[in-house]
Amino acid sequence: MATYAIGDVQGCYPELQRLLDKLRFDPAQDQLWFCGDLVNRGGQSLETLRLIHSLREHSVVTLGNHDLSLLAIAQRRPDAQARVNPELREVLFADDAPVLFEWLRSQKLLHHDEQLNWTMVHAGLAPMWTLRQAQRSAEDVERELSSPRHPRLLRNLFGNRPAVWSSRLQGLDRQRATINTMTRMRYCDVNGRIDFEAKGIPGTQKPGLYPWFSVPGMRRRDTRIVCGHWSTLGRFAGLGVHAIDTGCVWGGQLTALRLDGEEPQYITVNAEPYRKRPPGGED
Repeated sequence: MATYAIGDVQGCYPELQRLLDKLRFDPAQDQLWFCGDLVNRGGQSLETLRLIHSLREHSVVTLGNHDLSLLAIAQRRPDAQARVNPELREVLFADDAPVLFEWLRSQKLLHHDEQLNWTMVHAGLAPMWTLRQAQRSAEDVERELSSPRHPRLLRNLFGNRPAVWSSRLQGLDRQRATINTMTRMRYCDVNGRIDFEAKGIPGTQKPGLYPWFSVPGMRRRDTRIVCGHWSTLGRFAGLGVHAIDTGCVWGGQLTALRLDGEEPQYITVNAEPYRKRPPGGED
């Protein structure tokens, strides 16, 4: 039995198929963890969602910012939905869209496996969070997303404020701060305030900003963390963190990380040759 974490797929369906073949994935005994951003930009988001949904009994998904954005767009009027890019329109107007969206809303923001001692999140954790505080914050959002109240949260999803999580926050502000931290953060200051514009490799950020996993004085967590979201960082292993967004949608690779061995093992496939980074970079 093997457990693999897979980095940001972003609708790169052919590469996901090739990666599963390379892993010799056996749903009878193996498990997949997806780090989020299943959709958008790769060209085949609908096929990607259908494939991962078909493997739902053998998979764990943590939601990324693109996944949440799709769920928010699904709350809009059909005429507004029709104005998004063709790849997402294909998902929004698919016959099985209601089934896919209900399933997607039931996925996690954070997943922790006590036996393996691995934790998965799309982007990162606030420097002041213990693992248990992070779990409670994620559970608050997960309950809302899977409840009949989900339209209210999704209609108020977007926005850079609050830029820092605080125990004093309540309601939608608290939930948005959790979402911003777990799905959008790369750099923050020592208090956990996110800089949403900084996206380059470490060393290119403004003074006073730190990669979220190396903030001075951050809380110690006795768990290994696997995450995605940061393609310019690429594959990174250090400080208890394994980052595996290797920029498949930008012409890089799609990466899987085997979690159940004594040492983490990386398995990759190259992006299709037609993929390349457009001007403007990632988000």
